[in-house]
Amino acid sequence: MTETMIAVIGGSGIYDIDGLEDAKWTAIDTPWGAPSDEVLTGVLDGVKMAFLPRHGRGHVHTPTSVPYRANIAALKQIGVTDVISISAVGSFREHMAPGDFVVVDQFIDRTFAREKSFFGPGLVAHVSVAHPTCPRLSDACETAARDAGITVHRGGTYLAMEGPQFSSLAESKMYRESWGCDVIGMTNMPEAKLAREAELCYASVAMVTDYDSWHPEHGEVDVAEIIKTLMGNADKGRNLVRRLPTLLGQDRAPCEHGCDRALEFAILTAPDARDPAMVEKLSAIAGRVLG
Repeated sequence: MTETMIAVIGGSGIYDIDGLEDAKWTAIDTPWGAPSDEVLTGVLDGVKMAFLPRHGRGHVHTPTSVPYRANIAALKQIGVTDVISISAVGSFREHMAPGDFVVVDQFIDRTFAREKSFFGPGLVAHVSVAHPTCPRLSDACETAARDAGITVHRGGTYLAMEGPQFSSLAESKMYRESWGCDVIGMTNMPEAKLAREAELCYASVAMVTDYDSWHPEHGEVDVAEIIKTLMGNADKGRNLVRRLPTLLGQDRAPCEHGCDRALEFAILTAPDARDPAMVEKLSAIAGRVLG
């Protein structure tokens, strides 16, 4: 058993955790630079918690400029075991209405201007992201949402676009009709991939703000309406987070789905061929398997 430490990566509208005891903001440095902001740590219902505002306080990072590798590395370095991603999305499904939450279980990654791996020349690894979210952690998020009175949908495919512009009508229709996506956002990739490389359990809670641009009765995305819905969603998101420590508990067994052992057979570079600088850089992420 290990001690649970839950990290919440907050998206648009969520910038802290309510009720956190011994709360403090701490600057963290990583081999990939500084994360989006200082990390807020504390204790909630006896469980260690961490909070990282994905875009930084004041929303200073675009979806592309978010330092995803530094964010995940910083959480790993401070002992986080479980990562809950909370983010705003558009919906491609009539029944996934603005104000609803979706516990995502699949992604299609259409981003193209972001570094997507901790590994590289001199230390090569390939992890599986066939099932990119942790069912155990997703179960907790679904239960917390229902207990908080939130309309929540379990399962859905998240289309990750580069942004920062919203979709064209043609793109929106393609993602919905041809590709079968359920929601669209700009930030869960490469975040989920990096969490898997860091052997962290990861769950994605998508807060619906709009119908993207496909819906004939809603027209194009209206930023003013998104912000209005965001404020209501943020309160719901904080209510969800408050319930997670009780559901997950202080002690954590090895993940039954293997998220915390994702690197077991992933590193392909022979030990005598590994770049010592890369080995040192990756020690906080992959030290368990690098020795």
